[in-house]
Amino acid sequence: MESSANVATSEMKRNQRKWQGQACADLAGPKADQIWPFLEDFFGLDKWFPTLATCAQVEGVSGQPGCVRYCAGFRTPVDRDVGDAETTTLNWTKQKLLSIDPAEKMFSYSIVDGNVGFNSYVSTVQVVAKEDGCRIVWHYEVEPVNGWKPEQLDQFIGSGLRVMAERMEEAVLGQSKNRSDSGTDLI
Repeated sequence: MESSANVATSEMKRNQRKWQGQACADLAGPKADQIWPFLEDFFGLDKWFPTLATCAQVEGVSGQPGCVRYCAGFRTPVDRDVGDAETTTLNWTKQKLLSIDPAEKMFSYSIVDGNVGFNSYVSTVQVVAKEDGCRIVWHYEVEPVNGWKPEQLDQFIGSGLRVMAERMEEAVLGQSKNRSDSGTDLI
């Protein structure tokens, strides 16, 4: 039998509104068509997201709705250092690709399992063309997360997206520079 405190907590959680947020990162130079392949590679997130040690296929084909990836090794704003040693908890999630639209350069995914407390998490990521480059927009929605504040989640996603954008921008600009240096872009 559940205690009345647990029932009250469960009822309060059901009645709380989901947290919603958005992060954006502008890239000067790279076009949306150059950035989209990095994001479209659903099993390649560890190449871009900071502190993510692993992103591995669990099931399905990358880029096909229903595929699942396992992401582990990332640090969150609520991780605590114990003395001089880092926390021993390995943060992980399993994420399922819900939809993908290459024409709109957009995909949605949900967290289906994990140990970071993200329940009913759904996110949509899109690359939007701009005159001088592109913008990556990351929308998310999640039930309130135990031990977190909404601004911590905003900071986590926002800072992660900024680092991802910088890394992708460097990858594209480095490729352009190498092509120019080799003379292949010269006519």
